Amino acid sequence: MACLVLISWTSQALAQAPASKAHYPIVGTGQDQCYGVTGEVIPCPLQGRALSGQNAQHPGNRASYKDLGDGTVRDMVTGLEWAKAPSIPLTYAQSAGYARASRLGGHDDWRVPTIRELYSLIDYRGSYRGDPANSRPYIDTSVFQFAYGKGLGLGDAAEGQRPIDVQEWSSTRYVGKTMGRDDTVFGVNFADGRIKGYPVMDPANQMRTPHRLGVRLVRGKPYGGNDFAAAADTVHDQATQLMWQRQDDATPRSWADALAYCDGLTLAGHQDWRLPNAKELHSIVDYDRIPAIDPVFKLSDPKTYLWSSTTHLEGPPPASEAGRAFQQAGELAVYAAIGQAQGFMETPPGSGHRRWLDVHGAGAMRSDPKTALPGQFPQGFGPQGDDIRGHHLAICVRDAR
Repeated sequence: MACLVLISWTSQALAQAPASKAHYPIVGTGQDQCYGVTGEVIPCPLQGRALSGQNAQHPGNRASYKDLGDGTVRDMVTGLEWAKAPSIPLTYAQSAGYARASRLGGHDDWRVPTIRELYSLIDYRGSYRGDPANSRPYIDTSVFQFAYGKGLGLGDAAEGQRPIDVQEWSSTRYVGKTMGRDDTVFGVNFADGRIKGYPVMDPANQMRTPHRLGVRLVRGKPYGGNDFAAAADTVHDQATQLMWQRQDDATPRSWADALAYCDGLTLAGHQDWRLPNAKELHSIVDYDRIPAIDPVFKLSDPKTYLWSSTTHLEGPPPASEAGRAFQQAGELAVYAAIGQAQGFMETPPGSGHRRWLDVHGAGAMRSDPKTALPGQFPQGFGPQGDDIRGHHLAICVRDAR
């Protein structure tokens, strides 16, 4: 992460600060509609109205790509150049050597992307609906190649037959361990729109052989460094030109209430605060530490998850899974796990004994139902018992340009 600058400046002084040498343009999520708490598409509300401040109302830098015609794609926002297609599944140990050996497009400076670089490609117009034929990948398939895995719905995870099992490695190792023991590397899943930590060894083979995921190579100047300058109540990231609320108000809220809180906030003389979208929020996730945020931010709970304004369009499930919760696409919203991304897991498998574990790593980007209540899911939800808290903290953001 970039060097931290702690300075007792006023907000006026921050506005007059010299331009940062760091440059971190955040690519928009692509989300272009507003959603109700039960998933329905709604007209985007006016400021001050319920559910105002959603991702679609603050789209940011629109994604723009150029297919270079030689198996590579240039991101016109970040300047990064990408492999059009991911590799065949590789072990994490093989990934760096694969990058060094690549001569794709006539270049010899390919690398495995960091998690910030890889997540810059995610497109939250995507939606996984249980059947790949009715789903849309979370990546722009007009320029990038993508294919779902085998099966339908949740499939057979033990046999690796789920359509969503097409995760891609980043180069970012988790500084902790998942499941209490597993060396872990973060990756992006363009089938289901999440960042999770994936174990280096393969859980589908009882950790006896290395885990194999695809690698989508990147080249170009390093991307994703912050340049923080702190005032009493705010943090100005001079690399992204976003100003952040420095400290939350210690009140976990529903997604709708988090939108309203930021929409109505007056802080440091500014009234144009909003809840950050998923990629803006991800820009302050710090993968060098647990909790996964720079200590310039003063969070009331180091184990917290933080809401984003981005709706996660997952669902509805196929008929074979009709009994599961959250039937409507758009009922979920993205959050960042600043603390460990917990799940209620059976350990050891088949024992009948369950306990809370760090299943996906601090820095995971997952989602919760917008209407879930605290305590509603005491044993989590899904194959790994994902921790559904329902109410999360929020830190608000504004454009500092």
